[in-house]
Amino acid sequence: MEYHIQLIEQFDARLICPINQLLGQLTSRQIEFSADDLQRLIESDSSHLFILSAGDTIAGMLTLGVYLSPTGRKVWIEDVVVDSHFRGQGLGHRLVGYAVEYARRFSPCKIALTSNPLRIEANKLYRSEGFEQRCTNVYKMDI
Repeated sequence: MEYHIQLIEQFDARLICPINQLLGQLTSRQIEFSADDLQRLIESDSSHLFILSAGDTIAGMLTLGVYLSPTGRKVWIEDVVVDSHFRGQGLGHRLVGYAVEYARRFSPCKIALTSNPLRIEANKLYRSEGFEQRCTNVYKMDI
């Protein structure tokens, strides 16, 4: 099967359903990604949505977030998910590798991501792609 990774730069309502299906596999939280959400994401200079297609089927996605702070440019990899029907084929490696290569255009920068320790395969993937685990605390506040 042929796989293709694409940066989404134009709105396409056909993406809403597959993105929501992927989000359902990524997190147990109820998330309803809407057409407005997709439009805002595409229009944002700091967000870059990548879709991995297997033929005509959306098999995965990843988002890059980019911002500048006093300590330098930061690139975050977010919402990495490969559909359960396509796992075990190295598609996560393809997505992450593609994102890292894309992030080089923002160099110099640091690329970071977080991953739940229970996501054993995902953590193996990130280490194999050259990411180093840092000893830090991640804090969160919902507003």
